[in-house]
Amino acid sequence: MAPVLGPCAALALALALALLPAAAAQDVAGDCHQYTNKSCEECLKNVTCLWCASSGRCVEYPVRRILPPADLCDLRSARWGVCWVNFEALIIAMSVVGGTILITLGVCCCCCCKKKSKKPDKDDERAAREREKRRVRQEERRAEMKSRHDEIRRKYGLFKEENPYAKFDN
Repeated sequence: MAPVLGPCAALALALALALLPAAAAQDVAGDCHQYTNKSCEECLKNVTCLWCASSGRCVEYPVRRILPPADLCDLRSARWGVCWVNFEALIIAMSVVGGTILITLGVCCCCCCKKKSKKPDKDDERAAREREKRRVRQEERRAEMKSRHDEIRRKYGLFKEENPYAKFDN
């Protein structure tokens, strides 16, 4: 029967298995200097190495810093990952991509905010109610004026009957 591991033991085992490849990679990381005066492709097969094209040196990438320091290698001759892209071009490309993403996010946020503002707010609703009240009052005044005018027409005999051919009832 196989022994059952507790949760702490299982976590420790998983952590050890996860760190084992990292420890092996650190042993390989110290081998960057052996690729000096060889090709860029050979140096960059190891992801922890940085190729300096101006001096032909293969050095460990300074992971504590984002960009390699100038005393290690110039940005325009530093290569990491692939040989055909230098750090200067990488910085420019990343800046353009980052700026494009920020502008796109800004435009999207503006569009979303404008869509929300298309909903009628309290001022718009109040103005619509006032317009409706004015329209109703105008209709009432119009009907009142029409009835007054009709009374005056009847008084002076100017009121046209609806059917002039109707029979007279005496």
